[in-house]
Amino acid sequence: MELQQVGPEPDEDVITLREFTPSDADAEAFMSWASDPLVARFQRRDAYDNADQARRYIADHVLPHPWYRAICLGPHGDAAVVGSISVKPAAAEDGRLPFRASVGYRVARAHWGRGVATRAVRLAAEHVFAAWPWLLRLEAVADVENPASQRVLEKAGFVREGVLRKYIVLKGRTRDMVMFSLVDTDRRDQNKKPVHADGHGPS
Repeated sequence: MELQQVGPEPDEDVITLREFTPSDADAEAFMSWASDPLVARFQRRDAYDNADQARRYIADHVLPHPWYRAICLGPHGDAAVVGSISVKPAAAEDGRLPFRASVGYRVARAHWGRGVATRAVRLAAEHVFAAWPWLLRLEAVADVENPASQRVLEKAGFVREGVLRKYIVLKGRTRDMVMFSLVDTDRRDQNKKPVHADGHGPS
């Protein structure tokens, strides 16, 4: 299944989210961010050295994942894979369906600063809230030293909740993380915002 979002400005490229495949093309595209030390800086794994590592990761982690998509940029049928985004449901408690999930994303450095990640996060959130009726809360964490990722979440409509001290261990070091969330009532409130005469909501 492919999800698509046209940019808010006429000259912006279309963003699509699609499932990964075990193809060489997807593995090579994956390397455009997985091999970059700057992209890998705030990830648990180190930058990859070769495409075989990307192929194994796609086969072992991406394809079995409950919701993992390629972020594609460009005209339909000719879109380039420029990043990835995943949404993972929390573990079920007492045999009940989970009520929350977490989102993570990464984009190739050549496409930083263009709103790609923000639009991908919005599109992913729209889809999972619609597809998972049990979902009440979508959350994400961003490193305190990663203001760009924090801005992505804020622009995507997430609410900053606070700093979680020494929340994760990243490459052997404990890290403080900023917690963000988007809950089902937030989305309903956002949908009630007035629409301007030009057809766009508040920027």
